[in-house]
Amino acid sequence: MGIVNMLQVKSWAVVGATGNKEKFGYKIFKVMTEAGLEVYPVNRGVEEVLGKKCYAKLADLPVVPEAVNIVVPPSVGTKIVRQCAKLGIKKIWLQPGSENAELIRLADELGLEVVCQSCIMIELKKSKG
Repeated sequence: MGIVNMLQVKSWAVVGATGNKEKFGYKIFKVMTEAGLEVYPVNRGVEEVLGKKCYAKLADLPVVPEAVNIVVPPSVGTKIVRQCAKLGIKKIWLQPGSENAELIRLADELGLEVVCQSCIMIELKKSKG
């Protein structure tokens, strides 16, 4: 799936979202929220991000999002990609630093559509002109 098509998705989860303003999990969540997307933060051990309840895992979300933005190391990403497939979430965006060849291959094997080697914050800003 191309970046342009992925940016049309309105319902997202951000795995690795955090309240720490220095981390990309915070910055990405904030930019996506400000872009008007429906975004759910996912990170065990975090209570809330920007006033929104944070969920421990994808299965805890009140809805199944159309896509997941992954902002965690590849070692954690493997479990997340498998959860996406199990929950029927077909679209994932691997932020720079969260991807590796093995993880991309796994996503392909599970039939997921993947965007990688591109930051959603940059792409959203470009799409808004």
